[in-house]
Order: sequence, then C-alpha cells, then structure tokens
Amino acid sequence: MAKVVTLGEIMLRLSTRAGTRLQRSESLFAHYGGGEANVAVSLANYGHEVYFASKIPDNSLGSGVVEHLRRSNVSTKFLLKGGERLGTYYVESGIGERSSKVLYDRAYSSFAQITENEWAELGLFEGVDIFHVSGITPALSSSWRALTLELITTAKKAGCKISFDINFRSKLWTQKEAAETLQVILPKVDYCSAGKLDALYLMGIEEKEQADLMYYYEKIQALYPNLTAIYSTKRVVHSSDVNDLTGTLWLDKQYFESKMHELDFIIDRVGGGDAFAGGILHALLTMSNGQDMVDFATAAAALKHTVYGDDNQFSAIEVEEFMNSNSSKIIR
Repeated sequence: MAKVVTLGEIMLRLSTRAGTRLQRSESLFAHYGGGEANVAVSLANYGHEVYFASKIPDNSLGSGVVEHLRRSNVSTKFLLKGGERLGTYYVESGIGERSSKVLYDRAYSSFAQITENEWAELGLFEGVDIFHVSGITPALSSSWRALTLELITTAKKAGCKISFDINFRSKLWTQKEAAETLQVILPKVDYCSAGKLDALYLMGIEEKEQADLMYYYEKIQALYPNLTAIYSTKRVVHSSDVNDLTGTLWLDKQYFESKMHELDFIIDRVGGGDAFAGGILHALLTMSNGQDMVDFATAAAALKHTVYGDDNQFSAIEVEEFMNSNSSKIIR
C-alpha cells in the first residue's frame, strides 16, 4: 500500500436534527470533519499509510480531533498544536424540497492563523507517494495561498504525486481569487477533482451547447497537460434525501463513467465528494482499469450517504461487495 499525506483544516461540525431550524435547535449532533481529513480517513480505511497535517488548539476539542483520527488509523505525527480555537461549522439539515445550509465559524482558527511552513523541519514528504490538498486551504487567507503553492512545490520536488480537489467555496473567496490561484497551482498537479462549473467559471473555458463532460475534460487537459487524471461526480437532486449520483473519470485521455446510483434515502450527504476523491486515489494506486476505478469511487461515495458524519466508514472489501451486489439483502 502507499504512503499518503493530506493537509487541511479539520473542524467541529454541529448539525441540526432533520426538520429543525438552526435558530430553534435545543441540541446539535457533533462530528469532526474537513475535506482533506475525510480523504485521509477513506484511504486509511483502505489500508494505506496515511498522515494528516494540520494545526489544532491544545484543548479538549483538539483532543477530540486526535481521538477521531487515531480511531480511523490516520497518523497524527504532523498534527501541530497551538493557537486558540478549532474552526466550527453548522449544518441546518435539509428535508424534502428544503436543502441543507452551512454556516461557517472558522475565522482566526489555529489552522487559518498559520503564516509560514511549520512542517519545514519535520520531513513531511519523505517517502510519500501522494500529497493531497484542496482549494479550501488557499481560500482561507493570502498567506495560505502562498503557502499552499510552496507546499505543493516542495512535495513535487520530493517526488510526490500531487492531488488537488478544487472544491470551490463561494463563502470563502471569490471566483476571481480562485481562478488566479488555480493558474499557478494546477501546472504542478497530477490528479485533479474538477467539473464543468470549474471549467467554465474558474478556468475560462468557453461553454459549448449540449457538450458532455468529456468535452470539458479535454479542454482542461489542453490547458494543463500535466494532469493525468481528472474526476468529478454528476448529481441530480430530486429532494434533500433523494439524489441520483454518477461518477466520472478522465484518465490517459479516455473518459469513464460509472452506473447511476439511485440514493433514495440519504442519511448524510456531507463528505460524499471526499469519499469519491478518496476512492479515486485508492483506485489510482491499486487498479489499472479506468472503469473499475470510477465504479469503486462512486460506490464509496454512495455508501457514505448512508451514515452520519463527514467521513467514509467502509473498508475496500465492503465497497467492493457493495459494487458487486444488486440487492439490499442482509449479508450473513
């Protein structure tokens, strides 16, 4: 198995019960999560040697983060301690035609306050196969925009493959800021999570009427020929708890698409994209067939929708069993 480092901010997530507005909630469900941490958990579940790099306060919430990661077999060797607060976000759970809403409270967090490479002397990238980071990290501050590029450059020099999930969040930065940052980061990336909207609004690719996703993948790779894999999901939302999910992958200039998964009773959608990304990275490390890769990743994402919390809780064997099963009968 491979050695992987993911880096980003992990936060405390507080969620309402379905059918309850945030302002009227008398209790909230607590989970720890964040895009890069969720990917780390997935890859650890699949048997890889995984390290999560971040910074947390030295208090009980920080201790909760450590316990969460260690329970999932993610190494905390590069989890720094310092600062005064753990970022928090609130989820008002949607139901029926009402979608879920997210409220961030992450300003001045321990991770967001970092201004220089605090892992410089720790051997962060020694023997590492993949370094994974997302667009959420450079969105946090101008310091983090420069530092994300520095870390990617350092990882690349150390021989790592670079995995980057664009993961645009309009509540964190503007399209213009994101586009300018992508122009300097993407030339150093090997594997990228990007879809049609990223191509149109962050990369300046011209829209083509009735063009399928393969057209946009081709245009993205024309802009960044260094990209060897581009991937994303297509989601049709019928209601908050009924979605159709299809995975897509552009690999070696070939397009692959999974079967459509009918998610007809979603427990928790948060982290589904991270489960897909973790599935793709595992597949790139262990499989040779593009169709198998996208089928595995989409199955992993579909399974994530069946459990509470941000992270995938299934092993590779369980994902493969789900892929190959055509029913929901009890597994005895």
